Amino acid sequence: MIGSMLTVEIVSDLVCPWCYIGLRRLDAAIAEVRRELPDFACEKRWRPFFLNPDTPPEGEPYLPFLEKKFGGPAPVAALFERVRAAGRPWGVEYAFEKIEVRANTLQAHRLIHWAQQRGDAARLVERLFVAQFQRGERIGDRALLVQVAVECGYPGEEVESYLASGQDSEEVRATERRFRAMGISMVPTFIVDGRQIVVGAEDPAILATAIRRALA
Repeated sequence: MIGSMLTVEIVSDLVCPWCYIGLRRLDAAIAEVRRELPDFACEKRWRPFFLNPDTPPEGEPYLPFLEKKFGGPAPVAALFERVRAAGRPWGVEYAFEKIEVRANTLQAHRLIHWAQQRGDAARLVERLFVAQFQRGERIGDRALLVQVAVECGYPGEEVESYLASGQDSEEVRATERRFRAMGISMVPTFIVDGRQIVVGAEDPAILATAIRRALA
């Protein structure tokens, strides 16, 4: 097959550690398919999801939230270790100890939405995951988002003006509601060519199979 092109929509939230691993596994799946079909091209489109829609705009203390959700320090420590072990084979090192605030991710999703109107946002998304899980930066903070955008080559004044406005806020929320209405409740969820759905940070072989089916 020559010149094969499809779109993979990645429904995710930037405070979900499994979504970072899912990004790596998707890239591995794309590389696997490309070894068979060198001309295969894939467009990744990031879609918003709010793991905790009630997170206040300023965020909330990270560990207390998780300890309440999962039943105390021991279950949270075990969760962190499982995620760390899952991330290492994919070159993802988590620094959960650096995270002080669990962010409200609306503004970060707005930034991704804005960037995708201008092309591929993969570099921006990667940098936001690094901010959240490796640097402990506050990705709900407007100034931090502007800084990250500038690092990724976007014009700082334009980004700052956009984030200061309410532009696209309702569109992002409506998109998130649409995916929930489709029955999506776990992230990451991958929608391959609008037809094949893979839920969770699955093995690259499973994602590659979904891509092949879509191509067929």
